[in-house]
Amino acid sequence: MRRFCLLAATAVLVAGCSQRQEPRQQAEDLRTFDVQSAPPASPAAPPPPPVSTSTEQVADGSGPNINVSAAPGVAFNYRYAYRLRDARIQAAQEAHAEMCERLTITRCRITGMRYTVSGQDDVRASLEVKLDPRIARGFGKQATKVITDAEGMLVDQEISGTDVNPAISQANRGRAELTDELERVNRELARPGLSNVIRDRLLSEAQALRAQIRALGEQRQSAEDSLATTPMAFFYGSGEAIPGFDDGPSLRDSFREAGAVLVRSLGTLIVTLATLLPWLLLIGLGWLLLRRLGLFRWSQARGYPPSATTEAPPAEG
Repeated sequence: MRRFCLLAATAVLVAGCSQRQEPRQQAEDLRTFDVQSAPPASPAAPPPPPVSTSTEQVADGSGPNINVSAAPGVAFNYRYAYRLRDARIQAAQEAHAEMCERLTITRCRITGMRYTVSGQDDVRASLEVKLDPRIARGFGKQATKVITDAEGMLVDQEISGTDVNPAISQANRGRAELTDELERVNRELARPGLSNVIRDRLLSEAQALRAQIRALGEQRQSAEDSLATTPMAFFYGSGEAIPGFDDGPSLRDSFREAGAVLVRSLGTLIVTLATLLPWLLLIGLGWLLLRRLGLFRWSQARGYPPSATTEAPPAEG
């Protein structure tokens, strides 16, 4: 009996211990499940690359790199001024004209050309073209490269623009308002029983409205045409390079300049002699004639024969 009580007490203690360990085990299992089921932290995404908001870049000495699409509705005008040797101006002008002709008239048209020689070292020329706006800037860069390859330099560059969007919008609004007014006048004219005075007045108003509509249409067309083509002008001039840009004359250039100075000096001397020589001869002949006449008269006054005019008169005793 005593042994049975001990066994029963042992069974009760074992059951109590097992019940106290079961919640602890469940809590540990819960903590383990929470840790393991947590999703792993995702790696940080790389930052996006910086986006450049600038539409302007400095190109190789040809001005800012502005694309026409960056300024929609702006009509651009390009002007370039070059300086190079007078003997190479004509070749550079022809090279630019050939560049335009190769693009065909659908993308480039020559609208003006001039070549003027004002002196031996003073040559001026110009070339005007109209280009497709999408190729205008690239054409200007190629034209400048032609000059630099010919040992010339770009001395002035101007790219001006005019925003024609307001003019187009204003013309559209004006045409819409005038069209509505013209429709109202036409409805008034369609009414029966109008007097001649009222009809004439309405006809005059309709004619004036049509003229205004045509003027606004021409204004809008002119603005749209300025967007369709880009004028570009090239100006060429001879002369010395701008101080600070010239590297100094080379030995070959020095000899060439010395020879040119010598030739110019000889030419000036020949022209001077050709100009003065007839007058010197005339003065010499006049002096000889006056001297001869003067001696002849003196001889006659002294009583000597004319043949002795060149001899000195004898001394009087």
